[in-house]
Amino acid sequence: MTALIDSIESPNSPDKPDTLGWYLVHTKPRLEEAALTHLERQAYECYLPRMWVEKIRRGKAAMASEPMFPRYLFVRLDTSDQGQSWAPIRSTQGVSRLVRFGTQPAKADAQLVDMLRSREQALPAERLFTPGEQVQVAQGPFAGIEAIYQTTDAEHRSMILIDILSKTVSLKIDTAALRKMG
Repeated sequence: MTALIDSIESPNSPDKPDTLGWYLVHTKPRLEEAALTHLERQAYECYLPRMWVEKIRRGKAAMASEPMFPRYLFVRLDTSDQGQSWAPIRSTQGVSRLVRFGTQPAKADAQLVDMLRSREQALPAERLFTPGEQVQVAQGPFAGIEAIYQTTDAEHRSMILIDILSKTVSLKIDTAALRKMG
């Protein structure tokens, strides 16, 4: 029985080196998604680490998915003779170049990619403002007044505390009307 097990090569055994690896692709500005789509259409295995960020869109706060590393994505390539050609990557729409160190393509460790994937799942959404943060009202009747950000309600309006006539008053305001201090 052990002779049978010994004769079967595991994919990661020293006799058979692993020829698959993750490489770094540099994309054109704001074309990470396009590069990802076009590379996947060419049957390349790709990974674009993303994070959720709160942004102002059309005057309202909304959550948006953004690349964790702007202008970079990972592509899994085979270095063996049986692997898919790397040549089409350079001319893929959205791709600027394959990242290199001298003449060697930049290879990322598989554990790094696995760690990024697990972090991406556990990463909390990045909010514009945190509770207790000093903000300034940028527009409307209270423009120029400093306030303390409290929270966002279900209508995506912000609850702030402002000091009027030596009294702290709670006020709901569009998130787009607020700016960070400093």
